[in-house]
Amino acid sequence: MKIIITGTTGLVGEGVLLVCLENPLVTAVLAISRKPLSLKHPKLKELLVKDFAEIKNYHNQLIAYDACFFCAGVSSVGEDEASFTRKTYDFVVPFAETLANIQPEMTFIYVSGNRTDSSEQGKVMWARVKGRTENALLKLPFKAVYNFRPGFMRPVKGQKNFRFIYRVFDALSFLWYLLFPNWICTMREVGLAMIQCVAKGYDKPILEVSDIKLQAKS
Repeated sequence: MKIIITGTTGLVGEGVLLVCLENPLVTAVLAISRKPLSLKHPKLKELLVKDFAEIKNYHNQLIAYDACFFCAGVSSVGEDEASFTRKTYDFVVPFAETLANIQPEMTFIYVSGNRTDSSEQGKVMWARVKGRTENALLKLPFKAVYNFRPGFMRPVKGQKNFRFIYRVFDALSFLWYLLFPNWICTMREVGLAMIQCVAKGYDKPILEVSDIKLQAKS
C-alpha cells in the first residue's frame, strides 16, 4: 500500500512514519509537511507545502495513494475556540475534501484525541472542535474514514520529535498501564492499527484506545 502522512515533523506523525517505513505492507510513503525531514529512506518521498490550503495545486503528486494518515495538529493550550477551530477544523477538513476529490478510493485516518465530543455540545472546547472535525470527515466520500482517539502514546525507537514530558511519562509507563489501561498505548500500536484499517477495515469509524490495541494485533 502507498500512504500519505502529514505531521511527520511532530510526535505522532514521526512515530507513525517510522512504523510504516519498517512494515512490509507499506511500499511507499509521501510525507507532507512544512519543514524537511532529516530522515532518508528508499520508501520515503517528501512534499513540502507551506500552506496546506494550497494542496489542490499538487494534484499529480497525490494520485495513486491508498490512504492518508492525518497526524498533524496543534495543542489547545492557550487557544480560544475561534483560534483552535482555524487550526483544527479549518486545517483538516478542506485538506481532506481536496483529497476526496482527487482520490475517492482512499482511506482517510484522522488522529483526533481521547474524550473527543461527538455531540459537539459539551463544555470542553477542544473536545467540541475535535468532534465537529471528526463528524465532518465522516461525511466525505472516501472509501473509508476512521477517527483515532489515542491517549498518551509511548514513542517508538528512533523518535526525536517529542518533548521532555513524554520522556518522563515513558519512564513511568509501567505505572500508567496499571492505573489507566484505557488511556495509554504505544505509537507502534497506533501505526499498526492504521495499516490494518487500510488493509482489512474495521467495524467502527471511531477507534478508542482499546480498539487501537485490538486492531494493532489483527
